[in-house]
Amino acid sequence: QVQLVESGGGLVQPGGSLRLSCAASRNTFSISAMAWYRQVPGMEREPVARISIDGTTTYSDSVKDRFRISRNKARDQVYLQMNSLKAEDTAVYFCKMTARYGVEFKDYWGEGTQVTVSS
Repeated sequence: QVQLVESGGGLVQPGGSLRLSCAASRNTFSISAMAWYRQVPGMEREPVARISIDGTTTYSDSVKDRFRISRNKARDQVYLQMNSLKAEDTAVYFCKMTARYGVEFKDYWGEGTQVTVSS
């Protein structure tokens, strides 16, 4: 079992920056992809950024050029650098890691960390 622990959320003013971190409970070499999602009340959880096994990154249009996803070499930590934050970025952010076990893939989710952008 892979357990994810998120950190770095908090309150920030518009235009500010935050760096979210998500760490797996152990070194997991089976991780094939990592991603960040966010969710606001009354809305569906939406993908924000993803990094694939080969390092290819994908961003939602709403955060492109402002957010940057990265990972450590051991592939047990994923980060989300958030710059030029806007009020609309306020949400609970969740990290997800996709592990490969043979030919099967399994997703693991963090519990979420609150990000509030407000003046």
